[in-house]
Amino acid sequence: MLPAGTRSDAGTDTQRRGGKGRRRRPAPEGREEPRRAARKEEAQPQRSRKRRAAAPAPPPPMEAAAGPLLPRGRPQAVRLRRRRSVPCGAGRGAAAQPGAGKREGGRGGRRRGAGPSPAGGASAGAAGGTSALTALAVAARVLNCALVRSSFVPDEYWQALEVAHRLAFGYGHLTWEWAQRLRGSAYPLLLAGIYKALQLLGKDDVQLLIWIPRLVQAVLAAFADVKLYLLVRHLENAETAKYVYFCQLCSWFTWYSCTRTLTNTMETLLTIFALYYYPIKGSKMGSSCKYLTLIALAIVIRPTAAIPWIPLVFSHFLREQRKADLILHNCIPVGLVTLGISLITDRVFFGEWVLVQLNFLKFNVLQNLGTFYGSHPWHWYLTQGLPIILGTHLPFFIHGCVLAPKRYRIFLMAVIWTVLVYSTLSHKEFRFIYPVLPFCMFFCGFSLKHLKAWKKSAASFLLVSNLLPALYTGLIHQRGTLDVMSHVQELCKDSNQSQAFVFIMMPCHSTPFYSHVHCPLKMRFLQCPPDLTGNESYIDEADVFYSNPLGWLNKEFYNDTLLPSHLIFFSVLEQEISSFLALKGYEKTATIFHTHVPQGRVGSHIYIKRTEMSHT
Repeated sequence: MLPAGTRSDAGTDTQRRGGKGRRRRPAPEGREEPRRAARKEEAQPQRSRKRRAAAPAPPPPMEAAAGPLLPRGRPQAVRLRRRRSVPCGAGRGAAAQPGAGKREGGRGGRRRGAGPSPAGGASAGAAGGTSALTALAVAARVLNCALVRSSFVPDEYWQALEVAHRLAFGYGHLTWEWAQRLRGSAYPLLLAGIYKALQLLGKDDVQLLIWIPRLVQAVLAAFADVKLYLLVRHLENAETAKYVYFCQLCSWFTWYSCTRTLTNTMETLLTIFALYYYPIKGSKMGSSCKYLTLIALAIVIRPTAAIPWIPLVFSHFLREQRKADLILHNCIPVGLVTLGISLITDRVFFGEWVLVQLNFLKFNVLQNLGTFYGSHPWHWYLTQGLPIILGTHLPFFIHGCVLAPKRYRIFLMAVIWTVLVYSTLSHKEFRFIYPVLPFCMFFCGFSLKHLKAWKKSAASFLLVSNLLPALYTGLIHQRGTLDVMSHVQELCKDSNQSQAFVFIMMPCHSTPFYSHVHCPLKMRFLQCPPDLTGNESYIDEADVFYSNPLGWLNKEFYNDTLLPSHLIFFSVLEQEISSFLALKGYEKTATIFHTHVPQGRVGSHIYIKRTEMSHT
């Protein structure tokens, strides 16, 4: 019998060889010693490895340095560094990794001359994938731009391109908003820069003036799509990001709006860029300075951009450990710089110091004068606005809101808050809530990702059900007011251009103006500024005209020398003014399709009529 805890050499040798306990025959004399020596040499590396595994790990550097000063019984509590706001302009990478520059050649660091690490290869692969996605997104949005040839609202021309044309070329019409200092000049100045560059290159052709700003808007929309994808991939995974990007790409209202020169479009794109840097829980890309700067720029372009960000910024403030640093190092510097830029650009544009954001707030919120252009019931955004711009995404949005993790509830709060705030205003439009659509696509992507058996069918349904309205609204619905401008452009090539006089008898601002003609042609349209004096009996020129079109024409053009050479009007007006047209010798020169759903003063077709009577 052997004592407890000891093993026989024979048993050990037998087990090592996998035998059944049978004793080995003794080796011939003279061979025993060399075989034993060989077995000892073979076993030596295994024993060394066992000793190293059994040996205690070396103490951490702090423990080794402290030696006996630290007690060995209980582990010491480690105090974590509290999250702090990095001031604008400070480097985040160096602050996050203070010892990164000393690692080379040190213990555990990468040796000089060593090959690329797996992390480096993954980063290169991710960069290549992002480049491919960016190229795909740009191609998709350029195609999007080419397939949108309809008009949406007058502001895409009258508050952007027309103002830019006046700045760059010295002629163009400024609406009453500019006289009242209600609009900021930042966005028109950006477009004017594009116009001026084309002029310096000798490429200021009217078609380029129309399409280049829209192409720039399309490229910015593509970059915003990529940022939304990268944000979701960082917060979740590539599969979820893929479905969010798919929802964003096939949204019919995004397709319809994202390439237009609207301040609402620019507001939405800057919202997506800011969202990418928003320090939501779990994000390592958060930057208070960057996202606050982007929000401030959006507010300079359109003051209503602040509305969706109120709950987001408030949530960030509550989570921030160093609130004073956030305010002093980020909010105040960003606010002062952007306010200064806004004041200076508007001072150059208007010729006086003015705070347009304050004027905008007074007019649209405090005085609520936007009702001059129509009013809707308080529930319009809930029952019509949001459901229509979401379209067939609506059930997926609701499903995604239920499935999404708790940390994304702040995005849902931004949607709800924005809709509720806009619901308190009487004047409502679809484009006002366009900035919350990317938040909605976030939840739609979550819904698609978690569908199992119906995932492909749901994606196909979304694609087809959004493709049809996107193509119809972009290529067919309300395109006549743009097509008619190509006929007006032909007058600029006529040798009798100086004698031409175009009168647009449509609801005010129905068509673009000099930005789509690019020649100093004499043109006129029916004006419709609101009354800012408090006169309850005030009626604008357009309403006066439509109350009695025939009487208005006879009174306005009592002399044949005052007659316009060309009249442009909707088909619904022809019967009322037929006697005037016949008397003055107007003949139809073009009929242009506009819409399948005429209503009120807007007809299904647009007529161009010309007279040969003398005029000056």
